[in-house]
Amino acid sequence: MQTEATSRQTSVKALTRGVHHLALCTDDMKATTEFYTRVLGMPLVHAMRVPAGLGTGPANRGNPPYEALRHYFFDMGNDSVLAFFEIPKGKEPQGNRNAIGAMQHCAFVVTLEKFREIETRLKQHNIPYVGPIPQLPGLDGIYFIDPNGIRLEFACQAADNDDPHVVPCLAQTKEEAGSELATLDGVDAQWLEEMTKALPR
Repeated sequence: MQTEATSRQTSVKALTRGVHHLALCTDDMKATTEFYTRVLGMPLVHAMRVPAGLGTGPANRGNPPYEALRHYFFDMGNDSVLAFFEIPKGKEPQGNRNAIGAMQHCAFVVTLEKFREIETRLKQHNIPYVGPIPQLPGLDGIYFIDPNGIRLEFACQAADNDDPHVVPCLAQTKEEAGSELATLDGVDAQWLEEMTKALPR
């Protein structure tokens, strides 16, 4: 059974098909691998070292500036992966998730069955968590911290049963989104129409 929110559809298709991979940083690949496989049930699918010259050499294309880093990939479901670089211990500061440009938290969508399972897994591994708590109408979340201090969320839209649809759950009407967008400085009606063109009336 779908709620009014989950039945909404946007009228403009996004350019991308979603996340290919998120690339995060750790200084303990063993602990990270154990956490994501054992606790979160994300299988390891690829383990490699970054090839020579792509760290400190002129061929660096945005990788961390260290040579021969471990770079591991975990299946986070729906044909997308979560990746970690292993930064040498003591070379970089702990991240501030509330800094501008930082990732405040990463939320994974799960079915109600998996939502209950992750809570059980967190309890079994003595991982502190907050929740389940309501986020938006029809959306609940569980929050916890991984071994690297990264804040994670498992998000559940119970009414969608085994087939969650994230965008329809979040999509507002033009009026709903427009009333908030209008509080930004220097906007006009044309700008508001452009920014909300994907939303239903």
